[in-house]
Amino acid sequence: MADSGSVSFERAAGVYDRTRLTDPTELARALDVLDGVLPPGPALEIGVGTGAIAIPLAERGRRIIGLDLSVAMLRRLRAKEGGRGVDVAIADATRLPVADGAFPAAYCRWVFHLIASWRDAVAELCRVVAPGGVVVVEPGGYAGGWREVWLRFVQELGAAAEPVGLDLRGGYVDLDEVFAASGATKRAVIQTPMQIDSSLQRFLDEAAARNYSWTWRSSDADLARAVDTVRAWAVERYGPDLTQPFSPDAPQSWRVYDLDT
Repeated sequence: MADSGSVSFERAAGVYDRTRLTDPTELARALDVLDGVLPPGPALEIGVGTGAIAIPLAERGRRIIGLDLSVAMLRRLRAKEGGRGVDVAIADATRLPVADGAFPAAYCRWVFHLIASWRDAVAELCRVVAPGGVVVVEPGGYAGGWREVWLRFVQELGAAAEPVGLDLRGGYVDLDEVFAASGATKRAVIQTPMQIDSSLQRFLDEAAARNYSWTWRSSDADLARAVDTVRAWAVERYGPDLTQPFSPDAPQSWRVYDLDT
């Protein structure tokens, strides 16, 4: 946990891409959305991580400036083919080292639930994007059957597994309201398909290995108990073979906000 209360992925850099890879075809659709709504010019990405979005977007010819709290994640980005094409810096999204109106566009994916002061991060994004500019957000959160499984973990682990930042269990109203209060109007929500090639067995194993940030604040004993309890529930709910492909459809929802002029 960073001093700001935000979650750093320093400990997960080595497994992040392996547990969150995006199919190239589906990634291309997401990039098409960003290319279609972001105005010309450089774009800022907060929570750039290992560059899953930033690198291919830069390869399309756009200058990307990526910020992250984790040195290890940025090193992974730099080591990738194309990683040198993204400008990066270590920075806190709630205190961006950027002048007012410096960018025509900004975006982020799967970030605000990790930022305790996520409202400040929204305000900062709206501050550094020029009037008439665009901010695009994919808030994240589990969908389909995965959401049901994650909620079972939250039930077992309690507050330790709840988001430190934006809690999407209640929907997106809070997010839209904070953007509006920061001078941005929601224009659209654009969905892109995403397929998750995984099984309940793999998900349980990865949870036990603490590959997901919502496992990091629980004790070893509590996490082991929760994994066993959720495994037993899953067998009863879905059948004994947990190695089968599970709930593959998990669409992404890109929320497009226009900065007031």
